[in-house]
Amino acid sequence: MANNLSTISAFTYQRKPVAAHFPALQQQVYGQPLIYFDNAATTQKPQSVIDAIVRYYSTINSNVHRGVHYLSQQATEASEETRRRVARFINARHAHEIIFTRGTTESINLVAYSYSKRFLKPGDNVVISAMEHHSNIVPWQIACEDHGATLRVIPMNEYGELLTDELDHLLDEHTRILSITWISNSLGTINPIQEIIQKAHQLDIPVLIDAAQAAPHMPIDVQAIDCDFLVCSGHKMYGPTGIGVLYGKEQWLERMPPYQGGGEMIKSVRFEKTEYNDLPFKFEAGTPHIEGTVCLRAALDFLESLPLAEAHAYEQHLLAYATQQLSQIAGLRIIGQAAHKSSILSFIIENTHPYDVGVLLDKMGIAVRTGHHCTQPVMDFFGIPGTVRVSLAVYNTPAEVDRLVSCLERAVQMLK
Repeated sequence: MANNLSTISAFTYQRKPVAAHFPALQQQVYGQPLIYFDNAATTQKPQSVIDAIVRYYSTINSNVHRGVHYLSQQATEASEETRRRVARFINARHAHEIIFTRGTTESINLVAYSYSKRFLKPGDNVVISAMEHHSNIVPWQIACEDHGATLRVIPMNEYGELLTDELDHLLDEHTRILSITWISNSLGTINPIQEIIQKAHQLDIPVLIDAAQAAPHMPIDVQAIDCDFLVCSGHKMYGPTGIGVLYGKEQWLERMPPYQGGGEMIKSVRFEKTEYNDLPFKFEAGTPHIEGTVCLRAALDFLESLPLAEAHAYEQHLLAYATQQLSQIAGLRIIGQAAHKSSILSFIIENTHPYDVGVLLDKMGIAVRTGHHCTQPVMDFFGIPGTVRVSLAVYNTPAEVDRLVSCLERAVQMLK
């Protein structure tokens, strides 16, 4: 691969560069063409998704599951078709194993609350990893505090790789769940989740996979990896904000109590007792984010039509090229040098603050993320306050990487 990095061509879709399908990427900022490298935070939206949003509000806007009239019937069918579409996208066994939420954060909170209420008790433990996003740390801290359990952490090495051998003593008969990220949002590390899941299942421990950074970049098959729960967000997958997915095996979801109470999640309500609805509606209280649900399907259509496997291969080549080029900048240190990475490059530059670098890049038309990226324990491990994070998407190009390198060199000179 290294010998061919300089010959990478931009990924094309429908005979045009992918970026041509994204209206937001056609603008200039501060007089410079926008280069968007903040995709781990959120992706831009293709015209097909924007069109789907306009079409929804123009034709079938209505509440779902609650009306006999035409618009409600159409909105309900469109919403449920998205549920079936998500199930096919991740190869879930049943569509009712798909729960719609506000995003990855709410999905994890739902499991942490409902699963723990049913299964976690004093003396038990929950296992997470050292590279988790705060949304996969704090909910489990709360659950452990509420139920008298202990939080255990899989450590990592200086390359940003998990020491999975530690699972041999971290997992035991009192471990009730293991919750882990597939791809680190601050390091880009791809974790060996199949190996981790197999180790946990040997002790009958269920596993939740945070796929927020994996879902936009690689095919997912929940039956093949045999995870018990998997969560992701639409807005990181070229879809709308405010819509997320929780996949859970039927055997677990059936035994978990509701997360919230209200309309839709009930069969009947009496002052004496409420009977809860069947899956998936038991976990979907109130009016859902209908537009987001319906239009998530357009994002999945876009991803699959790339196709996703080819886009992943392109992004891996682009990541290798960006790593090679950035490594040539004097004083630049890449944080997270795992053997298996995807889409994300975090770095610091000697004698500069990440925030200052980010501000200067912004004035040159380049959007990056700076800070701790909601992974303060990761930054503490490396002894740094934060990083500059470049996160790639299928619409990014080698020419944009070259521009980034040139602008970084200018920024370093300005900050001396």
